Amino acid sequence: MGGGQGQGREPGLGPGLGRRFGWLWAAYGTSALGTWLAFGALPLIAIQVLDAGPARVAALSSVGAAVGAVVAVPLGPWVEFRRKRPVLIGLDLARCAALLTIPVAYALGVLTFVQLLLVSIVVAAADIGFRAASGAYLKTLLPAGDLLVANARFESTAWTTTIVGPPLGGAAIGLLGPVATVVADAVSYLLSALGIRAIGNGDGGEDGSGGKNGSGEARPVRRADDARMRAGDLLDGWRYILADPTLRPLFLHTAVFNGLVMATEPLLAVLMLGRLGFTPWQYGLAFAVPAIGGLVGARLARPLAARFGQHRVLVGSGALRALWPLGLAFLGPGTGGLLLVMGVELGLIFCCAVFNPLSATCRLERTPADRVARTLTAWSVTTKATIALLTAVWGVLGTLLGPRTALGLAGLLVLATPLLLPRRAAALPVEPDTEPSAEPDTEPGAEPGAEPGAEPGAAHDPAPSRT
Repeated sequence: MGGGQGQGREPGLGPGLGRRFGWLWAAYGTSALGTWLAFGALPLIAIQVLDAGPARVAALSSVGAAVGAVVAVPLGPWVEFRRKRPVLIGLDLARCAALLTIPVAYALGVLTFVQLLLVSIVVAAADIGFRAASGAYLKTLLPAGDLLVANARFESTAWTTTIVGPPLGGAAIGLLGPVATVVADAVSYLLSALGIRAIGNGDGGEDGSGGKNGSGEARPVRRADDARMRAGDLLDGWRYILADPTLRPLFLHTAVFNGLVMATEPLLAVLMLGRLGFTPWQYGLAFAVPAIGGLVGARLARPLAARFGQHRVLVGSGALRALWPLGLAFLGPGTGGLLLVMGVELGLIFCCAVFNPLSATCRLERTPADRVARTLTAWSVTTKATIALLTAVWGVLGTLLGPRTALGLAGLLVLATPLLLPRRAAALPVEPDTEPSAEPDTEPGAEPGAEPGAEPGAAHDPAPSRT
C-alpha cells in the first residue's frame, strides 16, 4: 500500500494537497489547540482541588506518561491491520470521554487523585496510538513527494497552537478555573473526530470488493497464518527500526536528544522561579516568544531540503540543535538572563522545527505501509520512556549537584548526540505490493463501508514540544 495510491487533487482545506488532507490537518490543529488550552490543567486541579503535594503532582506527569507508554505497546500491532480512519475517530472519542469524566466527577464532588492518574494514562496511551495510526493514514493519503509538505504544515500548526494556546488557557483558568480548560480539551477531541469522519466518502471510492473505501484507504493485508497477534509481534516495530541503516541511528539520536532536553525543563523551572527570582509571567514569556522560531523553521524545512538535499538538511539541523542547550548553564538573573533563555530557546526551537518534519518524512519514506503503525508506536514508546527515565535521573542529579550543574552536564551530553545521526542516506526500501485482504470489509462497531479500525510532524501529536 504505497503512499498516495489513487489519490486525486481536490480543492478544499489543504491547498495543493486535497480536501481529505485538509480535514486531517484541521482535525490536528483543533485538538492541538485544545491540548495547549488545557496545558498543565491536571496538575493544577490536583493542587487546587485535591491539595496534592509535589510528589503526587510529579507522579501525575511522569507515572501517567510512563504507564501510558507501556499500555500503548500492543496498540501498534493491533492498529497495523485495521483501517486507520475509524481507529483515529475511536481514539479521539476515547480521549474525549476520559477527559469528560473529570468535570463530571468534580461537579458531583467525587473527584480523586486516582481518577486523574487513570485519565492521564488513558490519554497518554491514546496519544501514542493516534500518532501511529495517523502516520500510517497520512502515508496512504498522499504521494511520497508530498509527505514533507504535509509534515511541515503539521509542524507549523503545532508551533502556532503553542504560541496561542497557553495564554488563552491561562486566561480561561483565571476566569473559570482549570476544569473548564479540561472541558475545552475534551471538546477539541470531539471536533477532531468529526473532522476525520468528514474525510469520509471523498472520492466516491470503490465498494468493499474493490479493496478501497470512500476515503481511498486500502484494506490492510494480513497473512492467513498471521491472523492472531503473538507476543513476538509486540517487538516488530523495534526490529524493523534497528535493522534499517538510516532509521536505527536516527532513532537513537532522537530518543537521547529528546530525553536530555526534556529532562532539564523541571530544573530550569526551579532555577528560574526559585534561585534567580523570575516571575511566572517572565518564565512563560521566555518560552512563548521563541516559539516564533518554530513557525519560521517549519516554513523553511521544505525549501532548504529542496536546495541542499533532504538528508543533508536533516543531519545539519540535527547537529545544530545540539549546540544550544549548554547555554542554559550560564543563566543569570535579570533582563540579561531572560534574554539568554529566549535566545537559547529561539535557536533550539528553530533548529528543531527544521529537523522534525524532515525526520517524520524520513520515517514514513523508509517504512513500508504495512509496518508504519508498529514502527511509529515503537518510536513513540521509546521516546516517552526515555524522557521519563532521564527526567527522574536528572531530578536526582539536580538535588545532588544543583540545578545549574545538572543543566550543564545535560548540555555537554547533548553536544555528543550528533554522533548518533545517520552518516549517509541509504537507498529507500522497496514497497511490497499489496493484495486485497480476505478479512471482512467491516468490523464490529464500524460503520458500513468504512474502515474497520505524526514531532509534531509525523502526524497528530497532541502535545508538541521543542523536541
